[in-house]
Amino acid sequence: MGIFSKLKQAFAGKDDQDRYLSGLDKSRRSFSQRIRNLALNFTGVNEEFLEELMIVLLEADIGIRTAEKIIERVETRAMDEKLKKFDEISECLIEVMAEMYEEAGTCDDHVNENGPTVVLMVGVNGSGKTTTTAKLTKLYQEQRKKVVLAAADTFRAGAVDQLAMWADRLNVPCIKGREGGDPSAVLVDACRYALEEKADYLIGDTAGRLQNKANLMKELEKMKRVVGREIDGAPHEVWLVIDATTGQNGISQAQVFLETTAVTGIILTKLDGTAKGGIVFAIRDQLGLPVKFIGLGEHPDDLRPFDLQSYLYSLCEGMLEDHD
Repeated sequence: MGIFSKLKQAFAGKDDQDRYLSGLDKSRRSFSQRIRNLALNFTGVNEEFLEELMIVLLEADIGIRTAEKIIERVETRAMDEKLKKFDEISECLIEVMAEMYEEAGTCDDHVNENGPTVVLMVGVNGSGKTTTTAKLTKLYQEQRKKVVLAAADTFRAGAVDQLAMWADRLNVPCIKGREGGDPSAVLVDACRYALEEKADYLIGDTAGRLQNKANLMKELEKMKRVVGREIDGAPHEVWLVIDATTGQNGISQAQVFLETTAVTGIILTKLDGTAKGGIVFAIRDQLGLPVKFIGLGEHPDDLRPFDLQSYLYSLCEGMLEDHD
């Protein structure tokens, strides 16, 4: 059984098939169509074909460095296994992409068994951090988890009120301070409240300014220090929110956060708004971090845990038409 058939079989058993398919519709139509177009003049894995494949990968926002690695592996495997047919090359391409993502190893969530699991949300302003915090809360509520929110973005005008509004809608407590106040003080109060209320998760929405990296570093370091004093091992997760529509620029921004704090995973928002869904591979390869969740729409339940099989199937379904 080839990888296309395996992906289809695995996908059939998933609960959120419709969300994945609709959320990745733009990316699928773009990527699958361009791959199928390569079949029209295909005469073998030669220099011309590899150049055209490289263009398709770059147009999918996979990034030059990651795309070069994929091309090199496809070429090597095609020669070693004497792959001649276009269908075989398509299978090989998807196998290589899957292997490259998985090679970095699995990264399980760090759950605090002895109290609240503290998650800090970081990322630039406009990445969808506050909305994603609300969607993540909804996801945990579906799992019957008790969530407390901390409005630790005291810098951006309206950020505290925005999170408080979401908290009201979701009926969860939101610990907040004054606008322009010390975000670490908010987190201390939130930690103590989460402990008292025996919450499962405390999610802190932090400021996303990048203008002064030194200040950002100090602020994040202080936040980590104070939550670690209040709750053992905190923060257990630091999730970087990246807007998928910003493409490679989003990855460049991410590098600053990686330099300033120990990020443990990526949340990729607005994936439904771009035809360049290949950024998932660029993130995994260039940042060395797993994608934890992806935003597949605007509704509160459109933030889904990232699943490689569902993602690959939804991205490549158009390439599977002859493989039913």
